[in-house]
Amino acid sequence: MNRVTAPALSAEVLREAVDWAISSRRSVRAFLPRPVPSEEVEAILSTARYSASGMNMQPWRVHVLTGEAKAKLSAVLAELDDDPEGSQDLQEPYDYYPREWISPYLERRRKVGWDLYGLLGIAKGDKERMHKQHGRNYRFFDAPVGLFFTVNRELAEGSLLDYGMFLQSVMIAARARNIHTCPQAAFLKFHRQIADFLEIPVGQMLVCGMSLGYADPASIENSLVTEREPVSTFTTFHHTAKGTRP
Repeated sequence: MNRVTAPALSAEVLREAVDWAISSRRSVRAFLPRPVPSEEVEAILSTARYSASGMNMQPWRVHVLTGEAKAKLSAVLAELDDDPEGSQDLQEPYDYYPREWISPYLERRRKVGWDLYGLLGIAKGDKERMHKQHGRNYRFFDAPVGLFFTVNRELAEGSLLDYGMFLQSVMIAARARNIHTCPQAAFLKFHRQIADFLEIPVGQMLVCGMSLGYADPASIENSLVTEREPVSTFTTFHHTAKGTRP
């Protein structure tokens, strides 16, 4: 791949391909058992490594799980998740979500949750089925590939910003190969157990997990397409100077 020379595609085709890869990315929660060739996984990561990072620090570290390794870790985490007393006091390595939800984020969170549960026929208050559905995170939603991403604990918040760009690049590179993903913060509370299982050095912090594979088109949960706010909602265009400062 030549990083400087443009591909032999028309500007329109190139634009449509890139826009499609970005806009078609969504969190898939049911995957086919069809294996993803290791060459494809490596190609996805090879493309994502060109993501921007401050001072070219490239703070990402990736662990790829398939086969027996993924199955064994899933079994360990599922057992922990089914033990409320043993897992209720586990601490996450960092606060991914706010400790107190405010508008409009609270409403968006509730909507995506109830939209998913509605598709699955899970009634409000059905804690058993909610727990079972949430527990599918730890089986990587049956995806053939599971990924864990870690970062050096000595780095600052800016490296998490860099990491977000890297994760997005992984997911977009996957879409270019008609592969889907689901980034998952659900693994964070089990970061110590995951680190022990994968022998991740103490100096590395878990950022998130991710399921990767081919979407199951027959699964009802994969019909969920979340809403996005229009550009006018989150953007302010400044055409003339309004302040008094130089």
